[in-house]
Amino acid sequence: MKALLDKLVVLKLNGGLGTTMGCTGPKSVIEVRNGFTFLDLIVIQIESLNKKYGCSVPLLLMNSFNTHDDTQKIVEKYSNSNIEIHTFNQSQYPRIVTEDFLPLPSKGQTGKDGWYPPGHGDVFPSLNNSGKLDTLLSQGKEYVFVANSDNLGAIVDIKILNHLITNQNEYCMEVTPKTLADVKGGTLISYEGRVQLLEIAQVPDEHVNEFKSIEKFKRLVDAEALKMEIIPNPKEVDGVKVLQLETAAGAAIRFFEKAIGINVPRSRFLPVKATSDLLLVQSDLYTLVDGYVIRNPARVKPSNPSIELGPEFKKVANFLARFKSIPSIVELDSLKVSGDVSFGSGVVLKGNVTIAAKAGVKLEIPDGAVLENKDINGPEDL
Repeated sequence: MKALLDKLVVLKLNGGLGTTMGCTGPKSVIEVRNGFTFLDLIVIQIESLNKKYGCSVPLLLMNSFNTHDDTQKIVEKYSNSNIEIHTFNQSQYPRIVTEDFLPLPSKGQTGKDGWYPPGHGDVFPSLNNSGKLDTLLSQGKEYVFVANSDNLGAIVDIKILNHLITNQNEYCMEVTPKTLADVKGGTLISYEGRVQLLEIAQVPDEHVNEFKSIEKFKRLVDAEALKMEIIPNPKEVDGVKVLQLETAAGAAIRFFEKAIGINVPRSRFLPVKATSDLLLVQSDLYTLVDGYVIRNPARVKPSNPSIELGPEFKKVANFLARFKSIPSIVELDSLKVSGDVSFGSGVVLKGNVTIAAKAGVKLEIPDGAVLENKDINGPEDL
């Protein structure tokens, strides 16, 4: 095991800000559970891996110009850990004005808003350009496991690593069955004798974690052979329509020899994109063991409950203020909440629950309430 793991590097994509959830700074420093942030959990996971097998798996963080400064300060708190932590920056490209295809910075937008990080496909050139790739190769590292820093299910799987080394697969993409939450995600296809990633939507698929062979990737980067499909991502900055041209790391699959996709269980895909995801991971549906978020065996259904929270819950601070404690949801199928709703402590939700407060009405779910297959529109329904 140690021999396998000593060839491995864990790379987390850490370029995203927590703006969608009303946070400033890198998304990876949002508290997820028991006071630990995404980054804390990632460090604890790799620490326990290194301790258990006596190996030295390093952690790489690919930052963007948005997250670099904050991350440098945050990483200092791990200086006493048994992990070597490297950071490097991905590229920054100028946003293109849709009207005339000129770069936005040339129009006087010289601040950060004129620029963007060009998607996670940028991991290939950026790792090479940073000089980190040469350092890792000189240390005998051969494989890199890439995942988003907000995907709590993306943990090192020694069986997958062993399979890749044994079968000399240069590239592996993990895929998991789609649910209604993933309609925008990409899908693997076979085209002209190669495995390729087909992006259904214009937004890059955020769901993929890959084990990749560094040396093969070095060969392809040096030969400038990674010509990945460009995904146009339309945005608006101060009323100006702009385009961001991005690439997805998964699109590189067709350039590697013996590339494979592995169908993994849904448990390896646990991203936190919104406060509804935060509710799942903070609830009794999961426990925390050695930094790993483990699903509660008491949950009989294989799928997680579907949760829709109204705009009042969108920001993390507002979300936390509306729960005295996170409800028990082990037996929940679906939850829809809208309006000015808040939850007492020890609330239990089962089956299908809808809570809709009328405009101007503050609806409080009392401490210890057990709601099973309920449709609540006012205090009289409780």
